[in-house]
Amino acid sequence: MSEKRRVRVRAPELVGRGWLNTGGADLDLGLLRGRFVVLDFWTSGCVNCLHVLDEMRPLEEKYADALVVVSVHSPKFTHETDADALAAAVARNGISHPVLDDPELTTWQAYTARAWPTLVLIDPEGYVLAQYAGEGHVHAIDAILDELVGEYEARGTLTRGRSPYVAPEPEPGDLRFPATAIRLPSGSLLVADAGSGSLVELSLASGTETVVRRYEGFREPNGLVLLPEHVRAAVSYDVVVADTLAHQLIGVRLADGARQVLAGDGRQWMQGDGTASLSSPWDVDWWRDRVWIAMAGIHQLWTYDPATGDVEVVAGTTNEGLIDGPLADAWFSQPSRLAPDGDTLWLADPEASALRRVVERDGDLVVETVVGKGLFDFGFVDGPAADALLQHPLGLAVLPDGSVAIADTYNGAVRRYDPASDAVSTLVAGLSEPSGLLCDGTSDVLVIESSAHRLTRVPLGATAVASGASHTTGRPTTEVRAGEIELAVAFTPPPGQHLDERYGPATRLVVTSTPPALLREGEGRAAGLVRRLVLDPAVGDGVLHVAAMAASCDDGGDVGAACHVHQQDWGVPVRITSDGAARIDLPLGGTA
Repeated sequence: MSEKRRVRVRAPELVGRGWLNTGGADLDLGLLRGRFVVLDFWTSGCVNCLHVLDEMRPLEEKYADALVVVSVHSPKFTHETDADALAAAVARNGISHPVLDDPELTTWQAYTARAWPTLVLIDPEGYVLAQYAGEGHVHAIDAILDELVGEYEARGTLTRGRSPYVAPEPEPGDLRFPATAIRLPSGSLLVADAGSGSLVELSLASGTETVVRRYEGFREPNGLVLLPEHVRAAVSYDVVVADTLAHQLIGVRLADGARQVLAGDGRQWMQGDGTASLSSPWDVDWWRDRVWIAMAGIHQLWTYDPATGDVEVVAGTTNEGLIDGPLADAWFSQPSRLAPDGDTLWLADPEASALRRVVERDGDLVVETVVGKGLFDFGFVDGPAADALLQHPLGLAVLPDGSVAIADTYNGAVRRYDPASDAVSTLVAGLSEPSGLLCDGTSDVLVIESSAHRLTRVPLGATAVASGASHTTGRPTTEVRAGEIELAVAFTPPPGQHLDERYGPATRLVVTSTPPALLREGEGRAAGLVRRLVLDPAVGDGVLHVAAMAASCDDGGDVGAACHVHQQDWGVPVRITSDGAARIDLPLGGTA
């Protein structure tokens, strides 16, 4: 470490629109001098960012008086640039450290971040120590701090002290960032109240919402399904809950609230874990005699069989993107809501702002995209499905006429896709982050307005007008030359660890492009973190999709030595020019 720190890079100042969780105070690196600082570049709709927020909590506790974590919110979607939306996201995710609002990506660009999430470690003297892209790196920062806290204290430049975090005042109310709702046999509603970590049973018999009961003890319930009657009779629970932050499926018996873990050991799934662990299950629904799971954290669909307890991966490669085809080959983008309708399973894929479906074609199940263009294209546009745009939708419901209502969360709207006309229209706008929908045969759609902490009814015949706005996520374009270039992902194992090659290559790259013709050579999955690419100059601008993985283990090789997976996906916009670069460098992780 000391050799690497001879060339020291001063940390750029923290610049943005304002600060949250500081009691109104503005912070800068001067005020934080004397302690280690971790900058966590995140955006509120990114599930990988939410994983890192959770990973960070034990580190914050361990080094409470020597480390300050600052979440730098550098948004991807237009809605995420709204100050009120950010405040809601900070509250929803229980962030208990200062947050810098960086809507223009000023600080993001100053630290040359290229991916959500990115972590930067700064020393007590104000110099950058290390930078990591993706999740799975907190143990590396822990190893660096374990090595350096004593060293800086001995030098007299580490000053222990309290965090500048100031807790905001809690909001009163029966619901706290509700996610979705289902109708129970009794006629009441069961709401997955993600923010309070509970299920709330509501009676609407009197025309007003009355809390009947709370089922406590969850971490962040986001999805619910009431099992069919014959299945409930055969098992000891009635409702399956997707407890996202706990990485588990929970069975709940309504009569007495008894709970049991159905799937997931409480750890977040990493490469090689099989199906013992889950990764941010966001929704569950019943289709084809199974519970289907929207596994948002690893961009897959899984199933759970109540009769046998079997858990299976049924769709997705774990790569994030918008690729259709056979289930095993499809790419998803944080699948977060399911809605079965006969032979069709509809799903919301929010990071690609897409409506997709699983259907049978020629005897095989395949994935098809109905609305959506890619990870970085979104908007609020009605019309033919091929032209329509959504913005991070999180909710779905099948309507009585066979059309699909879409909770278009970041547009604050309920949209409608009509398979008969293959067109998208808008039912209502001006809502507060609608995340769930319920249509059970009435003349209304029940909308869960998550950031307003309420349920709202919308008549099925309502109409509104989309704004017509079309957006592309703003990211710096990399100019590259035509023909052969080199892609290199940098990774250095953390202190006390080495690359784990006992069972094969310890590193891997997956490279694809949009449009596919951009890549003449170099596409696909292979070992190593360096790849020769050949780009077609006739194609023009495009995006390289890069997924990198590295596995490291503690030195010594003792029984029980911990191993870790570091992984990240990038979308790199490229433009071919005559004097463009011959190499693209991406940081997976390492010391500065």
